Amino acid sequence: MFCEEIKLKSGQKRWVCVADGPPDPATGKRNQISRRGKTKKEATNRVNDAILSLEKDGINQRVSKNIVFDELAEEWLATYSLSGVKRATIRIRETEIKILNRFIAKTSIVAITHSTYQKLLNEIAPNYARTTVLGVNITAGMIFKYAIRDKLIKDDPTIGAVIPKKRKTVEEIESEPLERKYLDNLELSDFLNAVTKHGLNLDIERFYLLAFSGMRSGELCALKWSDVDFRNNTIRITKTLYNESNNMKKYELTPPKTEGSVRTIQIEKKIMDLLKFYRKNQMKVIAQYCHVHPDEYHDGNFVFCRANGYPYVQKNINERMDRLLTYTSIKKSATPHIFRHTHISMLTEAGVDLSTIMERVGHDDAQTTLKIYTHVTKNMKNDASEKMSVTFENIMQNINSNVF
Repeated sequence: MFCEEIKLKSGQKRWVCVADGPPDPATGKRNQISRRGKTKKEATNRVNDAILSLEKDGINQRVSKNIVFDELAEEWLATYSLSGVKRATIRIRETEIKILNRFIAKTSIVAITHSTYQKLLNEIAPNYARTTVLGVNITAGMIFKYAIRDKLIKDDPTIGAVIPKKRKTVEEIESEPLERKYLDNLELSDFLNAVTKHGLNLDIERFYLLAFSGMRSGELCALKWSDVDFRNNTIRITKTLYNESNNMKKYELTPPKTEGSVRTIQIEKKIMDLLKFYRKNQMKVIAQYCHVHPDEYHDGNFVFCRANGYPYVQKNINERMDRLLTYTSIKKSATPHIFRHTHISMLTEAGVDLSTIMERVGHDDAQTTLKIYTHVTKNMKNDASEKMSVTFENIMQNINSNVF
C-alpha cells in the first residue's frame, strides 16, 4: 500500500492511500483502490474496508469476465423452462432474448452497466411496441438476477432503468377509435347472419358461444363436456388449449391466462339448447368413427372436436372467421378476440354492473373493459336523451305554443 500526504486547494491536508484490489471483472486489469482520510491510519482503514467489501461479495471475477450475455441467457432459459411456466410464455421469453442478443450477445456480463443497458432500451424503443420493450426489460431482469444469485455479478443493470414511452401522433390516436375494439349491434347481427347462412360445420355453435360468453378462443377449444352443466345452464372455464405446431395431436391443456380467468358463467338457454342438439349429433358421428377406426379415437371428451376426438385449435377458428367476414359489410380488422370486447358492450347495454362484467369475462384487461363500459354507457345516456325527445315530442310542443 502506498500513502502520501497531500494539500487541498482549501489549504487543508489529507492523507491518500492506494492499494491493489480484485482485478477489474470486465478486463482483468489491475484495479487500484484509492481512499482519503484526515490521518494516514484513517485513509489506510478506508482502503482496506473497500477491498474487503469487494472480496466479501464473493464474485468469481475470473469466471464472470469470460461469460457473455447470450451464454448466460441460454443457461437461465433452460432453468426457467423447468419452473412449470407455459410453453407460450417460454416462446415469448425466447423472442425477448433474441432482441437482447442483437445488442449484447457477445458482451461480457460484467461489462453491462446501468448506462449500457439504458442505451440498449433507448435503441430498441422506437422499433417495438412499448409492451414489447417492457417484456424485454422483465426478461433481462430475471436473467441478471439469476447471475447475481450465482455470484457472477454484483448489480442488476435493469434496476432503475427507464422504459422510453413513444408519443402517439394525432393521426394514430384518431385512427384507433374505441369502436374498432368491438362489434356494435348491427355488426354483430351482420356477422351472425353470415354464420347462419354461410357457416360451415361447428361455426354456428362456436361463434354464438363466443359472442354470448365472452370466453377466449383458447378457452373455447379446451372446453370439455364435463365443463357444461345443462341442468343449470352454466359453463365452467378452467383451462385453455395451447398448440404450438397446430398439429392436432400435439395439443397441451394449460391453466387459463390469470387466476381470475377460472370462472363459472351463466349461458342463455337458447345457446345451451344449441349445444345440447349439437351434442346428440356429435355422439352419432363419434360412434360411426369408432366403428370404422376403433383404435384411433382419442377420448378427450372435448366439446369441439374432430370425428377422431382431437380438439380443434385456435387457428381453425381464425380461418373460419376470416371466411365469414367476406360475407359481411364489416370493415373492422376482426379476430375471434373481438367477441370478448363485444360481449362486454352487450352486457353493458343489458345493464350489468362493471364488477360483474369483469368477473364474467375473467378480468382479461381491466383498462379495456372499463373503457368499453364507459364508452357504451355514455352512448346509452345520449340515446336516452334522444329517445325522451322522440317519445315526448308532443308534450314538449306545448312549450312552443304557451311560452314563445
